[in-house]
Amino acid sequence: MSILAIDAGTTGVTAVVIDPAGTITARGYQEFPQHFPRPGWVEHAPEEIWQATLEATRAVLEQVDRDELTALGITNQRETVLLWDRETLGSPRRAIVWQDRRTADLCARLRDEGHEERVAELTGLRLDPYFSGTKLAWLREHEPHTWALVESGRYAVGTVDSYLVSRMTRGTWHVTDVSNASRTLLFDLEAGDWSDELCALFGVPRDALPDVVPSWGEVGVTDPAAFCGLSLPVAGIAGDQQSALFGQTCFEEGDSKCTYGTGSFILTNAGTSAPRSTSGLLSTAAWRAPDGTTTYALEGSIFVTGAAVQWLRDGLQLIGSAAETEGIARTVPDSGGVVFVPALTGLGAPHWDPHARGMVIGLTRGTTRAHVVRATLEAIAFEVRDVLETMPALASLRVDGGAAANDLLCQVQADQLGVPVERPRIVETTALGAAFLAGLGTGTWDSTDDLRDTWQLDRRFAPGAGRQEADAAYRRWGRAVERAKGWDREQD
Repeated sequence: MSILAIDAGTTGVTAVVIDPAGTITARGYQEFPQHFPRPGWVEHAPEEIWQATLEATRAVLEQVDRDELTALGITNQRETVLLWDRETLGSPRRAIVWQDRRTADLCARLRDEGHEERVAELTGLRLDPYFSGTKLAWLREHEPHTWALVESGRYAVGTVDSYLVSRMTRGTWHVTDVSNASRTLLFDLEAGDWSDELCALFGVPRDALPDVVPSWGEVGVTDPAAFCGLSLPVAGIAGDQQSALFGQTCFEEGDSKCTYGTGSFILTNAGTSAPRSTSGLLSTAAWRAPDGTTTYALEGSIFVTGAAVQWLRDGLQLIGSAAETEGIARTVPDSGGVVFVPALTGLGAPHWDPHARGMVIGLTRGTTRAHVVRATLEAIAFEVRDVLETMPALASLRVDGGAAANDLLCQVQADQLGVPVERPRIVETTALGAAFLAGLGTGTWDSTDDLRDTWQLDRRFAPGAGRQEADAAYRRWGRAVERAKGWDREQD
């Protein structure tokens, strides 16, 4: 009785198999290309996401007895929007990715028209290019021929989870869960369903959207001819950050986690009442039980953290792999005054400036590659502190994601926050959460208490000495952020 979990991330797809003890017994991974047709634009080819899903799944099936698989859980990059033909399942254009900034002017126009307060009231979100609704409105305005087929009912609209379920079931099911739906700007957070008012504002036909289903419980069955010979109930769906919150067993109100991925995302369980923030945080649905009970979260969304490390590797070629960053950064005692603001796709919480751009400042003749690498790791910790400064005080912070394996980053994070940072043995909690959801939906686990028993601590990073030094570095970071804001607007 093992669960297959698919984690369709921003740069690749991971497939894992989780046993009843909550242990990963097999893993497969496949990257897919990133497309940058213009500055600030980020796209993915849907077919490349699907092929990466198949390759990652095939890799994992070579390591396990497929007959022991009992259910499938899916977690995914959120806010990215796709269109596909309901019959052929082919896509007429590339997906617009959550990082994409092309709708900044459209958001400004809607804001000037006075819509932001009402949008925030209904959705818990804000008018920002980050969210799906602005991307769909852009498609409607700029690609009318394609959009006409959305309005006629031929093309379906959805997020990555919806697309994968459609591909896996050969078009039988068009569904999403509440955590993904709540990130679209089209979902009424308290009513718990698509909003006709918001669909009208963004010009999206409600019939094109997927049905909203609970986060666990069987919602469909994969077609063996489409999905690697597997016939499995699709029994768990959640957006990646809510899935990580679930995988970290943050089931009690106030429990918090930070996932270091392409971006970094801090979520706090807010209980069963939708929270409201006046400090740049987002209100979002965390998950919905089969009985209809919805758990909510407060979220701080940081757009570029791990992607900054990837940029060091691929863009500047300063490193050969992400794993090298810790060793390189440890060759210097500090960043030598260098500050890197990785606003490569604007700034998210708590600043929310789509016109900010990346900046490296404080360079001298003595600056080395190691200083820039260390400044990159420090920037991740600073960005997380920016968000947590707006939240109620924490007793500790659970971390996960690929960069959580970096001991230096975890220690810098603890030093910056002044509270312990706890890293679990399994840092791939995004996939783990999807497996937990699917297992709850099919009886592998009976309750969240069973899931909590599977969580195991790997290492606890206590804040070190030098609080004054940490605060001085953070103040320097704040000055650099202010210089990065509005940069793109200044060039117009």
